[in-house]
Amino acid sequence: MSVDRVHEAAPGTAAAVQRPVMAWVITGMLVLFVVVNWADKTVFGIAAQPLKEELGLTSAQVGFIGSAFFFLFSIAGLTVGFIGNRVRTKWVLFTLAALWSLTMVPVLVSASFATLLISRIGLGAAEGPSGALAAAGAFEWFPKEKRSFPSAWLSSGASIAKIAIAPLLALIVAVWGWRASFVALAVAGVVWALAWALIGRQGPYAAPLGRNESAPIVQRVPFRRIALSRTFLGCVVGTFTMYGLVSVILTWLPSYFEVGLGIDRLQAGVMFGLPSISGMTAMLVVSWFSDRAVAAGSSARVQRGLVPAGGLLIGGALLALLPYLVSPVLAIIAVVVGYGIGTVALPLATAAVSQICPPAQQSGTLGVFLALQSSSGLFAPALTGWLVDVAPTPSEGFALAFQVFGLAAAVGGIATALLVNPERDARRVLGA
Repeated sequence: MSVDRVHEAAPGTAAAVQRPVMAWVITGMLVLFVVVNWADKTVFGIAAQPLKEELGLTSAQVGFIGSAFFFLFSIAGLTVGFIGNRVRTKWVLFTLAALWSLTMVPVLVSASFATLLISRIGLGAAEGPSGALAAAGAFEWFPKEKRSFPSAWLSSGASIAKIAIAPLLALIVAVWGWRASFVALAVAGVVWALAWALIGRQGPYAAPLGRNESAPIVQRVPFRRIALSRTFLGCVVGTFTMYGLVSVILTWLPSYFEVGLGIDRLQAGVMFGLPSISGMTAMLVVSWFSDRAVAAGSSARVQRGLVPAGGLLIGGALLALLPYLVSPVLAIIAVVVGYGIGTVALPLATAAVSQICPPAQQSGTLGVFLALQSSSGLFAPALTGWLVDVAPTPSEGFALAFQVFGLAAAVGGIATALLVNPERDARRVLGA
């Protein structure tokens, strides 16, 4: 095990006194960061049909562009996550938000398949590290036993974007066209970056940067010890399957409602937020109880291993039933409830991974974890587009795609139940 000396008291010690008001102010800013992040992702799904009609794209091309978002997403997440171990999280987040706005420019200047592709690849590269850095920034303000709930709020940023922002984007697209929605999001990224430059700061549970021979020692371990732990691997497998479904919902849900179920375009855009309402509710409620239970002495294996495993199994099973549901109402219920239950795995797994790594390596570890998790987005939207193109009807193609990803989530739940045990692996990794 290697160690580094740092300027301040080690995080988590008596000197690392939590400041609850500021902790939630920072968390609130980071939730807004995630909201803008996911609004950027969401806009393509809302504008998919208008773009398809204006540019003459096929479903396979739309799916390919949706997957292209993830071409550099994971690579950037891996790279910048490790940079976050050495550079203050505040300035990394500021830079990322500014870059999001810049990536909107090409498609506004000249709309085509090529510029859409370039824009989405660039946006994916800028947003790839965002989840890990947002979690690292929030976790600097909370002890390990109280991280599921702020993690749930960060994960809920995606839901907030779909619930509150997606209907607004759908209205903008319907009234002013899809270009206006891209402009609005570019402005939102700039505004957040400027506000964060004034408000953002380092938390008391962060591992201070730099070296000082008189400072206390902060623990570091070989990264392979973290990455090869059963908890890390189990969390990756479980959330990899769930994130594939997330990327499909992001790219295809409005199209599924419109061409698969025959719902009006504007109404389909408004309904985009329904799965997110169930997901946000489930994540916040389950994570709040999980943190309270862990703080009271309950096993993290149960709260951050078996609970998310159950969510993946139940949610995946509901989605796997979709091809057998002939009623549009039942189909919507299956998607909304199944997706919502499955998403509880995302914040709980993130908290579990943070539990097994030293604070000084938290940003890099979460960067690798979320990069591997989100790599399912490379193929999931494209696979869905292909299934829709080859199916007898779009409705059947979408139903089959949801079934495939539902079954995958159930398999991820089994892996999570068998592998994830944060207490055991914290002892093995940290020697504590």
